[in-house]
Amino acid sequence: MFVCLCKGITDSDIQQLVLEHGVGSIRELKQHVALGSECGTCTKVAQMVIDNTIIDETLFKNVG
Repeated sequence: MFVCLCKGITDSDIQQLVLEHGVGSIRELKQHVALGSECGTCTKVAQMVIDNTIIDETLFKNVG
């Protein structure tokens, strides 16, 4: 399903970034894709996709 119609970003794209790059927030997601840079209505759905994809805290990047 398309999450960001403006940039053509799908839920699968976001899930892949969470699993492969440890993306855990919209801020981190925006470092990889231009999500929310046009109208911004996709950010809530994108955060839901991130939250639903995270299965445990080991997916988060070490921020310390």
